[in-house]
Amino acid sequence: MSRIVVVGAGVVGASAAYHLARAGAETVLVEGDLPGQATAAGAGIVCPALRFDAPEAWRALAFPAVGHYPELLDALAADGEGDTGYETVGTLLVAGDDRERAALGEAAQRLEELRRAGVANVGEVRALAAGEPRELFPFLSDDLPGLHLSGAARVDGRRLRDALERAARRRGARVVRGTAALLLVGGRVRGVRTEGEEIPADAVVAAAGAWTEKFCRPAGLRVPVYPQRGQIAHLRVPGADTSRLPIVEGFRRHYMLAFPGERVVAGATREDGAGFDRRVTAGGVHEVLSEALRLAPGLSDATLAEVRVGFRPASPDGLPSLGEALPRLVVATGLGPSGLTIGPYAGRLAAELALGERPALDLEPYAPHRRPSRVPGGGW
Repeated sequence: MSRIVVVGAGVVGASAAYHLARAGAETVLVEGDLPGQATAAGAGIVCPALRFDAPEAWRALAFPAVGHYPELLDALAADGEGDTGYETVGTLLVAGDDRERAALGEAAQRLEELRRAGVANVGEVRALAAGEPRELFPFLSDDLPGLHLSGAARVDGRRLRDALERAARRRGARVVRGTAALLLVGGRVRGVRTEGEEIPADAVVAAAGAWTEKFCRPAGLRVPVYPQRGQIAHLRVPGADTSRLPIVEGFRRHYMLAFPGERVVAGATREDGAGFDRRVTAGGVHEVLSEALRLAPGLSDATLAEVRVGFRPASPDGLPSLGEALPRLVVATGLGPSGLTIGPYAGRLAAELALGERPALDLEPYAPHRRPSRVPGGGW
């Protein structure tokens, strides 16, 4: 039986550990104390069809990733884990100015093409006249038109991660708390070393999010990933039933979504060059709240309950790093703002690679040793 160590217990690492344990591998999941883990801070929108500007290679990964969710949820339920925080609530694409209103028609056409092509989480695409989006999300301005996609889903990243980890443990996985370093013998990967032990392994999965580049560096591998700070505001709306409200997205990469418990989430900043600075900043809060209130003035009296800060593992070309980087070393990171969309599927693909199997998708575009161009302001 193979022993495989997974480093990083966000949604990617937890998924990899779960799939490895299901396959019968001796699995060790190393969970470090990494404040700012993207999974813990992320909002949880699962609807890649609205990423109109995404590279084709990103779509080739994201669309099957969303299609993988039902299979994963069924497997977790069979393993006693039905509380994943995943729910289909639909999404609204709303237009806040004349330019955005003019773009709604083309957006509807492209979404309908994706629906006919069988892309998951699109569902029925319906045009809404001015004021109709507010009937579905009551905090919106009453003059906004938009589109409604019935198939979009939200997921609570913390609950999904915890369900994956519990299910992996139930299948025999061992969880080790602490910081991991590669165990190298003659320059070759032979496992990992933590503060308390050396763990020899047949393969290592590096899924440490924005910290993956640092973890892989001793092996001479420079993974194209850097931390992108995201600040996300959590609002409490006393007396509001927020349990089934749809997601709201606009044309400016900001969003709102609701969760049970009178909670509305507004996000998010995408801050390159901030490093691992975990501060909540005046500019970041102003950005997310200004954009939220531009579309949803009904939230102006909400309580600012919390601001979460996370470090997305971003890449210069917008694509993940996913593949066997060196013998015995599989890398799975770089999902940027799509961690909760792609992460569970990326973990499955990483598990297949670590087991020596041929993955279900061609991973060449995501090779961890590629050399993408640097983006302005990027940290790589």
